[in-house]
Amino acid sequence: MMLRRVWALVLAGCMLLLSGCVQYDAGIRFEGLHRGAIVQRVQLGDRLSSFSKSSVREWLRSIERRAQQLGGRVERVSPLELAVEIPFGSGPELAQKFNAFFHPDAPASSDLVAFDASLDVRQTNLLLVQRTYLKLALDLRALALLSPEAAEVVDAGSLVDLEFHLDVPGSVRKASPGARREGSQLVWTLQPGTIASLEAAFWSVEPLGWGAIAIALFVVGGFYLKYHHLPWSAPRSS
Repeated sequence: MMLRRVWALVLAGCMLLLSGCVQYDAGIRFEGLHRGAIVQRVQLGDRLSSFSKSSVREWLRSIERRAQQLGGRVERVSPLELAVEIPFGSGPELAQKFNAFFHPDAPASSDLVAFDASLDVRQTNLLLVQRTYLKLALDLRALALLSPEAAEVVDAGSLVDLEFHLDVPGSVRKASPGARREGSQLVWTLQPGTIASLEAAFWSVEPLGWGAIAIALFVVGGFYLKYHHLPWSAPRSS
């Protein structure tokens, strides 16, 4: 509780000096039909670290610990910037790791930017293509921080720049309002202090289905070349 109060004071002071003390980007990158990575990038403003260095260091360490527990890779880009990648190999694994990382059973008291996030992943295989549907529920109300000194809600939107991005191999057929395209990515800018629901659906080619069809055509073609008729038709009389 004391750490939260200190952090509220930190952000209140930060708001007086600059906007966007914390650049917080999270997202999902698909690298194939099932594989990909959960990605996160946290960049702190230069002046932020001068308020409470120990709190900032402990927060970044807590992110590192959670990522490593889930088999992720962490890169310290700079003392004030952290990049995280957590690989996944299936839809269920994506949901499990995402929810464990962003909504742990026992949140660390050092989490300075904390919010509730829940991801639902549904995949439907239609032999030749696969439909992937993602629904992300975000409760960002905890980021509308209460200043213990002024007894008023601090405008967290001026303190935290929060974005979620989705990178998929194919084209997105459905996306919730508010998304914008940046190259191959869909990007949502999130507003701290609100509840958000993000949805997206996209189709991917199913290589196993197309491979099965190619093998079947190869077998039928070989049969025809050898016997001069198709397997399901009667042979020609000589």
